[in-house]
Amino acid sequence: MEKENYCYVYILSTIETHNFYTYVGWTNDLAKRLDMHNQGKGARFTRGRQWKIVYAERYLSKTGAMKREWEIKNDKKFRQQFKKIKC
Repeated sequence: MEKENYCYVYILSTIETHNFYTYVGWTNDLAKRLDMHNQGKGARFTRGRQWKIVYAERYLSKTGAMKREWEIKNDKKFRQQFKKIKC
């Protein structure tokens, strides 16, 4: 049986209580990518902060995931709604 390789688009939110930041990205391994961001090995913007995944979507192709990543990055209103569910 062939293993299905999914790609994910995700939104990270800062764990800090005094500031709210989001970061949008895509990956094929959510847990590994979150660890990279929290260890300072992810994107430059995410370094020095602790993050949690607040939203994710699964795609069958890298192209689909990258297209959706672009859409979310350009939809600030969509990202701001996650401020309400901040823990």
